Amino acid sequence: MRKKVTVVGGGFVGSTAAQRIADAELADVVLTDILEGVPAGKGLDMLESGPILRSDARVIGISTNTGDYRETANSDIVVITAGFPRKPGMSRDDLLRANYDVVKGVVEQMAKYSPNAILIMVTNPLDAMAQAAYKISGFSKNRVMGMAGVLDSARMSTFVAMELGVSVENVHSFVLGGHGDDMVPLPRYSTVAGIPLPDLLPKERIDAIVERTRKGGAEIVNLLKTGSAYYAPSAAVFEMVEAILKDKEKILPCAAYLEGEYSIKGLFVGVPVKLGARGVEQIIQIKLTPEENAALQKSAASVRELVTVLGL
Repeated sequence: MRKKVTVVGGGFVGSTAAQRIADAELADVVLTDILEGVPAGKGLDMLESGPILRSDARVIGISTNTGDYRETANSDIVVITAGFPRKPGMSRDDLLRANYDVVKGVVEQMAKYSPNAILIMVTNPLDAMAQAAYKISGFSKNRVMGMAGVLDSARMSTFVAMELGVSVENVHSFVLGGHGDDMVPLPRYSTVAGIPLPDLLPKERIDAIVERTRKGGAEIVNLLKTGSAYYAPSAAVFEMVEAILKDKEKILPCAAYLEGEYSIKGLFVGVPVKLGARGVEQIIQIKLTPEENAALQKSAASVRELVTVLGL
């Protein structure tokens, strides 16, 4: 029997993530949305691509505007993308209160119907929403995480590959911290075919890449005018889902609940973790310079401000 993944939110990020998971035959997929007909239509469309792509994954879409989540029961992973999108000139912090109520309602239903699931939060502001999901669900800390660092690291790797004119397969970038303007790209831990980035580029070029990485989401929002990124975010979700379902024990930067690691306690912050069948199986602690640590602490402080506002 195939695994089961529920994707909550049938917008661009959610539907594209669902498509990637189904196309790869990773799991059967339930796509949910409050809109009537839209998730069912998208689910059927994906299902009908199965014969062409040689995927037998079952895909269904359901409307949850009546509060009926029964079709999601016994999901192995729940990906939550539902919420209000970020608009031009809008900070992730502006989304805080608007999306908290959305996440609260969804997580309560997911905890009821899939009490053994692993939750992957995508809704922004991501770190605070992961904290909310953790508190509301009552799940163990290893079963709640946020998708942030995988996406931010992919953006940095893209810019490094463009700068050097090399294959993206050669580039491994590392971005920690909260998913926002205070994220912490780490050039020292970013490599090209094993060569540290500082050995290949001058500081001013690295600084430019770091700055573009921090503003990567906003850059796309400003170009699109209406809407935000979804191809790269959905690919990041796919990588995390794959690592869990295939028990890869893959080290990826994710928003995880820290209890003293990196001198941060009681907070979801982006750090390198080992992802496997049990979710976050280990938090990897790396040595940071005083400057890097200060940046990480600043990023964590920004997340804590949001969590405090929500009373979490």
